[in-house]
Amino acid sequence: MDKYINLIKLSVGSESFESLAAWQSTKRAQTTDGYPRHVTRMWPKREKEILNGGSIFWVVKGVLTCRQRIIRLDEVIGSDGIRRCAIVSDPELIRVQSALKRPFQGWRYLKPEDTPPDLPKGREREDPLPVELNRALAEIGVL
Repeated sequence: MDKYINLIKLSVGSESFESLAAWQSTKRAQTTDGYPRHVTRMWPKREKEILNGGSIFWVVKGVLTCRQRIIRLDEVIGSDGIRRCAIVSDPELIRVQSALKRPFQGWRYLKPEDTPPDLPKGREREDPLPVELNRALAEIGVL
């Protein structure tokens, strides 16, 4: 199988790329082996495609901001006895070209052809555009 699929997810509570990175560095947001994870109620039906090179793309404050390569999906049983899915990812957050995204619940599949490109090497350390300017440029199709 050479096909893969990505996931896209809102980073609820994050104010910026930096706050997402800070959250993922906490023990509460990590697996016992130190990888960042996000626990979700639904288990992806396209697990094999996700694990064949997929990434999770993060939307922060309505803007698609970065991605992380997905390493594995772990089963987590909550205190309520319900089976959940922990999306375990590589610790490296890779900035991508910004894109506006409307709010949605849960996660969605994101086809490789619909994903924004990674920022070129050297540009990932640039200060991001202010959210309002980024949004305005995206709305007129510049970003």
